[in-house]
Amino acid sequence: MLRYKRVLLKLSGEALMGDQEFGIDPGVLQDIAQEVKEIHALGTEVAIVIGGGNIFRGITATKYGVDRVTADYMGMLATVMNGLALQGAMEQEGVMTRLQTAIEMHQVAEPYIRRRAIRHLEKGRVVIFAGGNGNPFFTTDTTASLRAVEIGAEVILKATKVDGVYSADPMLDKNAVMLPRLTYLDVLQQGLKVMDSTAISLCMDNKLPIIVFNLTVRGNIKRVLIGEELGTVVQGG
Repeated sequence: MLRYKRVLLKLSGEALMGDQEFGIDPGVLQDIAQEVKEIHALGTEVAIVIGGGNIFRGITATKYGVDRVTADYMGMLATVMNGLALQGAMEQEGVMTRLQTAIEMHQVAEPYIRRRAIRHLEKGRVVIFAGGNGNPFFTTDTTASLRAVEIGAEVILKATKVDGVYSADPMLDKNAVMLPRLTYLDVLQQGLKVMDSTAISLCMDNKLPIIVFNLTVRGNIKRVLIGEELGTVVQGG
């Protein structure tokens, strides 16, 4: 029995790199496509927001003299490249997809239109949202929260490379412990790096839960959907 009918999966650009330092690992891309196919076959309506940090990160570029607004737009374009790659991998698996972008580019994707996105989900298509929200100074985490609320998703599945949210960076602190349950205020007050504060506040205002889990363990997306206790759940107190 599925716990959630309509979900938004948040993928970072870095998730596509695998063990590489840059770009897209074809094996990782295929694995993600197969996992999404599996949950889609169960009847889950799946929307995806994808980042672009494996190709270009706006904040980093500002260190090299690129102004923040230009750098952020470059980062948005990187998410479109990732979206096209993911769309190709999904359709090789036989899953119909639609790529929608906040920055219009009709030759490669549909413009983001909320009602059209919802209709695609109802027709059984996976919808990939790229191009951020079309504005600088906002992260793809904020885009994920915004799109999830707009399309009526029941949960945000935040895919990471660790098992959940820890009290400290587990790579640096051996005493760090995983926190299975948090409130939105816990995240904001403790400065935990779940999603940025704008994204968390938007989820809090709309009572939208977030589940942070390890994408690198095969089958974890399905485990979350069928109700297994996995990762960290962020919701109201």
